[in-house]
Amino acid sequence: MLPEVKAKRVAYLDHAATTYLIPEVKAAMEPYWDQHYGNPSALYDLGRQAKNTIKSARTIIASLLNTTPEEVVFTSGGTASDNLAIFGVARANREKGKHLITTTIEHHAVLRPFEYLAKKEGFEITLVPVDGDGLVHVEDVERAIRPDTTFISVMYANNEIGTVEPIAEIGALVKKLNKERAQAKLPRIFFHTDACQAAGALSLDVKALNSSVHRRKALSSSMRSGRDNLPAAVRSAA
Repeated sequence: MLPEVKAKRVAYLDHAATTYLIPEVKAAMEPYWDQHYGNPSALYDLGRQAKNTIKSARTIIASLLNTTPEEVVFTSGGTASDNLAIFGVARANREKGKHLITTTIEHHAVLRPFEYLAKKEGFEITLVPVDGDGLVHVEDVERAIRPDTTFISVMYANNEIGTVEPIAEIGALVKKLNKERAQAKLPRIFFHTDACQAAGALSLDVKALNSSVHRRKALSSSMRSGRDNLPAAVRSAA
């Protein structure tokens, strides 16, 4: 006779992609659903209170990223952040250069925009390979750079196998090359990293990482139209 099957215990290993709200964050968000619900763009009292809350959240996140509040842009999520960075920088610099670099193991939120720019808008794409551990080598990135390169995107931590990429080293390379390129009157290279999987586990200091454009799930707002999502901003800063 077979032994009795006991209740299964679930081991959930996808928290970096989506997870439950911890009580502290839920408590911080709740007042903004039914009490402090003003439009942050409005001039009335509730609106001004909401705007101050957004400002406070932006300041907290800027401190975490070691940047200024004016450089923090709230989006609807990681994919929107990637799209804003990739399409925005590539299109803004298309007259200077149309060569973009990324890696073979990026999230589709990065790969799909690159593919679109190549197929629909005439950009040239180089996909840098990785080794058996999923690691991108700095020298491979350097070899891929051309005079018309304007944008490089390398994820911080891989969402499937967890490899942490040498973002600071790649960023340092880009910073050094940009000084040389400025003297040669070549276009500046913008360095972007998708850091969603690193949030909460690794440093997000953009200065230490030498990142030009940084993607976090709640990545002012003249860069993105529409009203800020007040409860989501509070959640991101909680």
